[in-house]
Amino acid sequence: MFNVTALIAEELIRKAEKEGKFEDLEGMGRPLAPDEAANLPPDLRMAYRILKSSGHLPADILEEKEINCAIDLLEHMDDEQERYRQVQKLNVMILQMNERRRRPVTLDTSGDYYRRIVEKVRIAEERFGKPGKEHQ
Repeated sequence: MFNVTALIAEELIRKAEKEGKFEDLEGMGRPLAPDEAANLPPDLRMAYRILKSSGHLPADILEEKEINCAIDLLEHMDDEQERYRQVQKLNVMILQMNERRRRPVTLDTSGDYYRRIVEKVRIAEERFGKPGKEHQ
């Protein structure tokens, strides 16, 4: 099958390349930003991209962004008691999101999220004791 549109597009790309129009582009030589839709099922990715480009995001994605933001804020929080409370809130947010989605949330594919949370809880427990022990 002969696709005229594809041939025209390829010819325009070759012409622009010869004219140097692809040199000095913003971000050239740097890695691409991670795909925000990578955690979505493949059949929903196109719909997500359409919604995003039109300025709308699904509630699941907004929730996930909120959770990721909370994780980032935890790293810079100085007060260990407040950090511990925020970790508890974060765990509730993730639990609620898992229940709504009926599948686990994948926030960090490297496994680093779990390690960071466990370390923050361990530090808080060392400094302030385990929750519920203050009345004993």
